[in-house]
Amino acid sequence: MSKNVLVAYATKMGATASIAAAVGAELRAAGIQVDVHEIGAVQAVTPYDAVVLGSAIYQGCWLPEAVRFLRRHERQLRTRQVWLFHSGPIGAGRDEEQPVPPDVNRLARAFHAPPIKTFAGNLQADAVLHNHDLERLVGDSRDWRDIRTWSHHIATTLTTPEPAT
Repeated sequence: MSKNVLVAYATKMGATASIAAAVGAELRAAGIQVDVHEIGAVQAVTPYDAVVLGSAIYQGCWLPEAVRFLRRHERQLRTRQVWLFHSGPIGAGRDEEQPVPPDVNRLARAFHAPPIKTFAGNLQADAVLHNHDLERLVGDSRDWRDIRTWSHHIATTLTTPEPAT
């Protein structure tokens, strides 16, 4: 059976959008039909068999539009396979899993999503605006191999036939 997957994202500076695009590319390479969209462009999840949703995470919070998306589509997400990720940590803690905000954690449990994946962020020099504490952290901390590996796991899950009952 062919799967139709939505990869949706909420981004502040573009790093999460780039991760979503990479996830979409990996799923397409596995022969899966994929649409990659910014959350605001998604009207419904009903056309999709599975959803991958990502949000930037700042100071322990997902972007408000990502949380609204989860709440608005909660009923439909309960009947689909769902994977969630957030991106944002930089510096020494970039490889550490980030705590999941309580509202997101509750929603993820409601639709039986696997653990939320943390990807490191990308801090651009123009975003620092003369903050000397942040200047040393400028750069792309994303681990593209980790992103591809996680995406491949999703593709394998979606393309493995379910056992006959």
